Amino acid sequence: MEDVEAVACSEGVTVYCPAIGWFSFFNSPYQPHRNCSAVDIYPGVDFGCEAPSPVKGEVVAVRAIKCPGGRGFEASTLDYVVLLRSLENPDKWVKLLHVKPCVRIGEIVRVGEPLGLLLRSGFFDFWTHPHVHIEVRSPSDPIRAMGGFTFERLMKLDAVNVLPEKLKGVVVESKPEYSLISLNNGLGPGLPVDVDGEVGFLDGGIPHYGYFGVHLSVKPSKGSAVRLCGVKIGVVKFVFTDMCLAVCCSSNFKLDGKPVRLSTYIHPSGNHFLKVVPNGVGELKLDRSQEVSLAIF
Repeated sequence: MEDVEAVACSEGVTVYCPAIGWFSFFNSPYQPHRNCSAVDIYPGVDFGCEAPSPVKGEVVAVRAIKCPGGRGFEASTLDYVVLLRSLENPDKWVKLLHVKPCVRIGEIVRVGEPLGLLLRSGFFDFWTHPHVHIEVRSPSDPIRAMGGFTFERLMKLDAVNVLPEKLKGVVVESKPEYSLISLNNGLGPGLPVDVDGEVGFLDGGIPHYGYFGVHLSVKPSKGSAVRLCGVKIGVVKFVFTDMCLAVCCSSNFKLDGKPVRLSTYIHPSGNHFLKVVPNGVGELKLDRSQEVSLAIF
């Protein structure tokens, strides 16, 4: 089994993320991510590659579901629900999405073992990386869009002493759909922000989803302002232990003068990158190793 880290739990069920990958509770437009009842694990590999299981369980059902056609890209018109009975808490099932399964009913799957192949689902946007969507469910209500149990974060986040005043970095990957930026100032597992004097790390799509998450080491207060590089980008609306959901303010972002959106995650390895997304495919043209700066206004 490759190196993994326990990053989340719900109802006694532990979710693991590959050390080379990243994860998100809030970076999605779908309602379970607003309720903190879903977590996405990004294994750090391409579409069509094997998806390592983020949980351990017995396969109890596999169901194909229709999904929309790709939003300007070629995508699978079928997605799949894989249901596992948790080996940690047999009273709970785990719902998994976005994998074309190779597992069969009755099979025991351990953490890191193959579930199937990562799909480019029609539910995705053009910038979405390959990932596995996870919910912990009651066996009597395993499939519908709502109804999952709330998650808690297990991974402890390394604190940073200095918040960035500016965001500058080097392009490490550039595609028509998005670019990845390695920031210069060693920001740890995520992009740090100020939440009423406490340092947190962003988790979400900003501003295009209208909300985003923040991970902290202490419980934040509802109504707190979230500031990135000193600029107010959101206000805390819901609090989940040491995480919160904030509503976006009217802030916008430009990368070297071109409008962009931010897609932020938590990285177990600490090898954090900032994902920037153009308004349309091909609108942001950057070169690998190019130095760039992000403006917030």
